[in-house]
Amino acid sequence: MNITRIIPLTVLMCINNLASFAQSVGNPQKGGNYLYCHMSGRGQWTAYAVSRDGVEFHDLIGGDSIFSSRELAAIEGGTRDAYICRKHDMSGYLMVTTDMNNSATKRLGKKETWDNYGINLLTSDDLIHWKSTTFDFRKGLDIFSDTKTEKERKRSIYKDWSTINRVWAPQIFWDSEYKWPDGSKGGYFIYYSLWNRDEEAYDRMYYSYADESFTTLTQPRLLFDWGYATIDADINYVPADGKYHMMIKKEGGQPGLFTSTCNSLTGNWPEPDSTDFVNFEGKKKCEGVSAFQLEGDDTWRIAYIEYSSRPRNYRICKADKFMRNFSAPKNIIGVAAPQHGSFMRITDEEYDRLVKAFPIKSN
Repeated sequence: MNITRIIPLTVLMCINNLASFAQSVGNPQKGGNYLYCHMSGRGQWTAYAVSRDGVEFHDLIGGDSIFSSRELAAIEGGTRDAYICRKHDMSGYLMVTTDMNNSATKRLGKKETWDNYGINLLTSDDLIHWKSTTFDFRKGLDIFSDTKTEKERKRSIYKDWSTINRVWAPQIFWDSEYKWPDGSKGGYFIYYSLWNRDEEAYDRMYYSYADESFTTLTQPRLLFDWGYATIDADINYVPADGKYHMMIKKEGGQPGLFTSTCNSLTGNWPEPDSTDFVNFEGKKKCEGVSAFQLEGDDTWRIAYIEYSSRPRNYRICKADKFMRNFSAPKNIIGVAAPQHGSFMRITDEEYDRLVKAFPIKSN
């Protein structure tokens, strides 16, 4: 037996397997153009901007709404904090938004302007026409897919769901290893901050799973609790170190955007590294972080909103391939009213289709 040939082949197979795993983890990417899908800084709607290079963007239809938020957000008629991605099998597109309209507090009879009660799960075949399923968490366990038995219902995180006052900034991560009760594998890991003022002291991060149809949710499970409020998490798999990286805001805590790393989506997530974080804004506050990569580049771009200034600043900074060593923050180019959103690579065909449906208006 020729040992000298077997060992290199084994090593090569391991390397190939790791590369395949890295490519299959999370939400798939395709194309050399870019879509910035975001809440508008002018109102409670979702807008698009596109780019050929990931640097200079162009608002579509002047930054107006790409769909009717009144129709698709069944609770408050506002869609905030848009997160967009492809379906895991590349057969379509998914979006999640915060169902919230903080400009209609009196009309809606809300106690607090920044209260809200649910999220929207949206699907599309073409990035243009969208369908939505809305989850109003105040309705309790019956809205979730895994509460049919008494044993399942006893796992409830709350005694009274009607007192929920925040369900913020949901995001999506495809988890191919998730196992459903029937033995099938693969689900959409939906993570978000949640606060029930009557039963907990502050916003905490929770997660649910959505099925292939993207119309059902499992009941929330606690992702972590660091002893203080946390919101606006953004999770990415980083091939350079083989770990999941979460960037997050400490709500009411030290200004900046912080990173926690973990070997598993569901934890245990340790407290963030306080020595290497997005700290360019000093005492000014920032949130709404979204990390993405340019085609053919293993380093990262980190986008966020600095909201203490007037006008606000939506910046994109750089990070190395380990999503560390943040540098060179610059305001986004070409977007008139940027706000909390997300980035997805798109093909030439998708770019042209979007521009045809939602034309770029000259300034």
